[in-house]
Amino acid sequence: MTKHLAYGVSRLALSVAIFAAGHAAAQTKPAEISELVVTAQRVEENIQKVPIAVTAFSAATLERQSIENLQDIALRTPGFSAGAVDPIQSNLAIRGIGSAFGISQNAGGDASVVVFVDGVYAGRGGTPDIDALNLERIEVLRGPQGTLFGKNTVGGLIQYVTRKPQNETSLRIEGELGNYNRRVINARGNTPISDKVFLSLGASLKLHDGYEFNETTHHDVDNEDLKTVTAALRLLPSDNLDIVLATDFTMQDQRGNPRHNICDPTFAGGIHCVGINPDPRVVDAFTDGYLRRWLQTYRGEVNWTTPIGVVTSITAYRNVTLNFKTPFFSNPVNPPNEIESTETDHEKDKQFSQEVRLAFGGFDNRLKGQVGAYYLNEDNDRTEILQQDFPAPSITGVATYPQRVKGRSWAVFGQASFAITDTLTATAGLRQTWEKKDGHFIGQKVSGPGLPPPLVANYDVTGSKSWNALTPRYALDWQATKGALVYVSATRGFKSGGFQGIAGSALSQATPYDPEYAWSYEGGAKTQWLDNRLRLNLSVFQTDYKDLQVSSLVPLCCVVVGNAATARIRGAELEWVIAPVEGLEIDGSYARLDAKFTSFANGATANYTGNVLPRSPKDKVHLGAQYSFDMQGWGLLGRVDYTNQSKMYFDASNISTQKQEGYIDVDARVSITSPDKRWELAAWGKNLTDELVATYVTAFAPYHQVLVPYAPPRTYGVTLIWRM
Repeated sequence: MTKHLAYGVSRLALSVAIFAAGHAAAQTKPAEISELVVTAQRVEENIQKVPIAVTAFSAATLERQSIENLQDIALRTPGFSAGAVDPIQSNLAIRGIGSAFGISQNAGGDASVVVFVDGVYAGRGGTPDIDALNLERIEVLRGPQGTLFGKNTVGGLIQYVTRKPQNETSLRIEGELGNYNRRVINARGNTPISDKVFLSLGASLKLHDGYEFNETTHHDVDNEDLKTVTAALRLLPSDNLDIVLATDFTMQDQRGNPRHNICDPTFAGGIHCVGINPDPRVVDAFTDGYLRRWLQTYRGEVNWTTPIGVVTSITAYRNVTLNFKTPFFSNPVNPPNEIESTETDHEKDKQFSQEVRLAFGGFDNRLKGQVGAYYLNEDNDRTEILQQDFPAPSITGVATYPQRVKGRSWAVFGQASFAITDTLTATAGLRQTWEKKDGHFIGQKVSGPGLPPPLVANYDVTGSKSWNALTPRYALDWQATKGALVYVSATRGFKSGGFQGIAGSALSQATPYDPEYAWSYEGGAKTQWLDNRLRLNLSVFQTDYKDLQVSSLVPLCCVVVGNAATARIRGAELEWVIAPVEGLEIDGSYARLDAKFTSFANGATANYTGNVLPRSPKDKVHLGAQYSFDMQGWGLLGRVDYTNQSKMYFDASNISTQKQEGYIDVDARVSITSPDKRWELAAWGKNLTDELVATYVTAFAPYHQVLVPYAPPRTYGVTLIWRM
């Protein structure tokens, strides 16, 4: 019954699309692809005029494709993959560059692909729920963005852009029910307080039961309990001054997601596999664990139009508290006894940032540019507790690792574009960044004979390190025709160095690893054809990395980060949108990626030179088709999204136990809207093929165990929306 209901959504959406063949013939209005505005260069521009590889999702697209998180965005974006250690520790990779472990696992490290929410760097603690943010669009910029954006955009970045409060009254309320007892309600509203003061509010509540079952505790795990509240106040004191004050609060409190064990039955006669349930949605852990998050963001944005240009100031403060407990290793040995490994983390992170920039023009608007300065101050207090229990002989080892890292980042930057001719424009930019990190690290045994990890001795050490980087950008673009832009660019990216999350010795803990650097060379074309009924964008690129930060798991110890490698990444990305007739739209993308280590000697015996970079699928295809039409005043829409991704590895070793095989994902949605546009009823399904997709893999070689959390299974439901 469940399978038939889920596939019914897909069949219904396909039926609507097929109906287009007959109904579209009667349409006389010419089709056209709508213009999409982005801020990939920190100013609003038509996406087809921006010489950068960027994919954007409008608010309407987010709704029609049932997008609610970065994993959904990644499915539909070429060169982008998004996994997760757990629901608040994302692993983001663009064009093969990402952080192998979640940022929250390391107080002294940073991510390679970062998220900005209205220009604010979301360093730690994740982001608010998409559905509560009243988003105008989401943008994914691929490749290093080292000039105009704040920090560590060596792989690329994701921008959340919210809609500013307006001089209008509106209200949108959405309720949703689905399998796994999914219950969602969110509301967004806007109202003018006066002709110069406007207010918007949003709130979201998301609940669902667990996707997996812990047969030890007899509880469902990997559930969701997420609450978000947002508010924004906009003031227009004069025609030249625009002020937005905004805040958001996120509360998350749910069970953890214990890892599923994939056991090697050939090891030790299969004795280590006894007691492990082969069902990937069943786990065996002595505790469910938990995940709790409390995120607060306060932001002020001022735009002041002056005779020399627009001055923008963005001031922000983020405060996040994370508490989570993860039973990440449960290994039956002579059942019912088990080896258990548990990680408990308590983290408090405070972040203050300030950015000021001036957007200017001149020479009859032939010159356009920006100059600015940026400051980031981050204090992170984190305590990690590792515990391992061995049943025979009975041994419990506990070690704690209090850490405090203070990070500072300063930068000055500028970029200018000059129209050499009416069709040829040259761009040059430069950013000088200074980074400093000061850390205080403690490692101490609480109980047990040195497990875990095998500390050489207790330690209490400090470390301090400064770095700086100059990251230029050069580009040349040619408007060959009204509908064709051709560009070439060279950009340098930089990711800050840092300190180990935990280490087995004082020397290792106090020794920082260095930054990583990348030069990316790209050529592309953005074209529109057939009276704006076909959009076709192409980019080809090569990125050369050095001092690549690579994470390695030391069994029964820790994750060690080091500058172990250089890499070369080559690829091509193609995106298209076709609107053959009114109401019918077909979109998609294809990415080809060749990402390999050009040197990587990992210790005395392992040499990973020539291996594929983690989370770098060679091929990825996305196809989407939607059709909308009116029937006696009622609006009908059907959409299907298909993604086919080839295999990818989670580790530089490229061993078969740490890879995700190629998979196919199918999502679908059908909706009907009332003649007055106030009511909308939709049925939707996600992962309708019920693919088993790993979001993260850890291999414990001594026990031939592979530990895996999985993405959600097939889900489906109905959504009711009311608009005023």
